[in-house]
Amino acid sequence: MSDEPGAAGAPKPAKAAAPATATRKKSSAKSTRRRSREFALQGLYEWLVSGAPAKDIAAHMREQDGFEHCDAAHFDALLLGCIAEAADIDALLARHVDRKTSQLSPIEHGVLMIGVYELTHCIDIPYKVAINEGVELAKTFGGTDGHKYVNGVLDKAAADLRGVEVAAARAARARA
Repeated sequence: MSDEPGAAGAPKPAKAAAPATATRKKSSAKSTRRRSREFALQGLYEWLVSGAPAKDIAAHMREQDGFEHCDAAHFDALLLGCIAEAADIDALLARHVDRKTSQLSPIEHGVLMIGVYELTHCIDIPYKVAINEGVELAKTFGGTDGHKYVNGVLDKAAADLRGVEVAAARAARARA
């Protein structure tokens, strides 16, 4: 007989108690906010490409499979807010992009609009989360290296829009 744990006749090792975090969702499960960003991006893409009315796009997105799993209030804030403030968002983006926003791909443009909107209006979302979520959207929906561009632009926008928060995080890293 073998003395290896779990072998026939050998005592099995006691299982360790499950950590307290075991009750949380798996990290692979998408959060309701991430889903709302995905639906908002799809709606912004439709708006950027077709110019359809925001109300029609919002209604269309609400009919899509899986919408019931997203944060509808966050979706509304993102989609309707980005469309309503498109000129202001594009003006801010113009300071950080290397071309006219009209020359960006609709996906990158939409991702950047969502990122800037969250940095501006969703103060409860840390700037690093807003940037990371933009990068993840670009990885999922954008071109091969679009996420790198999105990361660079949103990093500059965060320093512009949330200078105190960014400076504090950089100072904390420098002390570590």
